[in-house]
Amino acid sequence: MGRNHLRALSGSARVAVAAIAEPSPQSRRRLTGAGLTGAGPAGAGPTVHASLAEMLDRCALDGILIAAPSDQHLPIISEAAGHGLPILCEKPCGVNSRQTRAAAGTAAAAGVPLQVAYWRRFFPVLRQLRDRVAAGELGAIHLVTCYQWDERPPPAAYRAHSGGIAIDMGVHEFDQLRWLTGQDISSLSATAPALTADATAALQAAELATAAIPALAGQGGRAMT
Repeated sequence: MGRNHLRALSGSARVAVAAIAEPSPQSRRRLTGAGLTGAGPAGAGPTVHASLAEMLDRCALDGILIAAPSDQHLPIISEAAGHGLPILCEKPCGVNSRQTRAAAGTAAAAGVPLQVAYWRRFFPVLRQLRDRVAAGELGAIHLVTCYQWDERPPPAAYRAHSGGIAIDMGVHEFDQLRWLTGQDISSLSATAPALTADATAALQAAELATAAIPALAGQGGRAMT
């Protein structure tokens, strides 16, 4: 995800990537090989640091974009907020509600903006749909159904730090429901296949990828799934 952001920002006339913190030597080599760092063939670009602390100490930054494993978001937010930096954090902000509330509280206490990267809010078609819902063009909304899927299940190493598919990707659906309808969620029920700790890792990954959150009751008598 970090490399996706780097490629996207490389064409921006408003944002310049000044530095990258990447603790993995292998990932640092891949960044250099892809020409995404100052050590690349072009000889220009952001500097790369082996730790967040090193980057924050050595670089004068205007803000920070966090694209790290989800279970590391809270400590990174805390460190960046301590340096007074505005923060754009990849979703989810934390792997549970406690971490998310702690992140919001830390940013608020430091007086720095904290935004979670829910990109769907900026997708033109969804923005048009939201405007139509708000204007009443679609009438009373009684049911909203959200689906998403990936081409293949994520690797085990990714799942170990992501919080699982319902947290890592399901947060998009929760945010989208609230944003599109202008309502908040008042109750929740969830179903998922039963998993056992055996050698069928591939099967378990496929089952996790199809976990469902089928019933969300919204305020105002509108049902959302």
